[in-house]
Amino acid sequence: MYQDLSSNLKLLCSYYDSIADVCRRLNLNRTQFNRYLSGRYKPSPKTMRKLCDFFGVEEYELLLPVAQFERLIQVRPKVIAPSGPPRVEDSHLQTLSHASSAQMEKYVGYYFEYYMSMACPGKVLRNLICIEKRDEGYYYQRTERLKESPTEAAFHSKYIGMALFLTDRIFMIDYEALATNEVTETVLIPSYKNRISRLNGLRIGVPANGVRKPSCARVVMEYLGLQVDIRKALGLCGLYELNDDAIDDSIKVSVRNQMNEADWHFTARA
Repeated sequence: MYQDLSSNLKLLCSYYDSIADVCRRLNLNRTQFNRYLSGRYKPSPKTMRKLCDFFGVEEYELLLPVAQFERLIQVRPKVIAPSGPPRVEDSHLQTLSHASSAQMEKYVGYYFEYYMSMACPGKVLRNLICIEKRDEGYYYQRTERLKESPTEAAFHSKYIGMALFLTDRIFMIDYEALATNEVTETVLIPSYKNRISRLNGLRIGVPANGVRKPSCARVVMEYLGLQVDIRKALGLCGLYELNDDAIDDSIKVSVRNQMNEADWHFTARA
């Protein structure tokens, strides 16, 4: 029934040392994987997503006719991970992932993110963030919508990253997925209440404009829930003036990047 899927998986596996090597990297049972290679079984949605993430392809691509899929892979060889021993960075990521606490489960869901824009000084930027659990890790996507004037079209940027709960702090690190020209890190103070409302912290990165001056800003993440109307939520994202009533006054206070004379370091607001 799934001969195209079977043949396409075999082609992808041919870039590795062996099928056993692929199963080890995927953390899949060899017997289970052989069922997919036989063409008689289709992976569950969860396993299919895992396969697609590992091989760097989309699900619809994996189900393409063999000849068409082979042409696709030939012109896109960079999606195939190198064979051989695991990369050094993989071991570091695994170490961090194993050290991360299961308390991160509490923070799965959608958030509005607020901070003083690095590209447009003096304005508050509101983004949409979705944190989700995949396998044993927690990953997120930040969508940024910039529209500097009413006459121009909105510009969207997508950031993809991982979230870790390490010794009473939430660490989030991501990269810009389209241009791959920046990495951003956010450190948040977790909520000690039963119901999450807001998380405060610091965000470090570079502006999206040509200046690219490393900057640090206070950040607030406002919890929206496990499910939202994404279209409406994205419609509310963008740049806001500091006096705009659409932004809560307490959020405006929390994201102001001010220091007192007695401060030796720039810190998050508790």
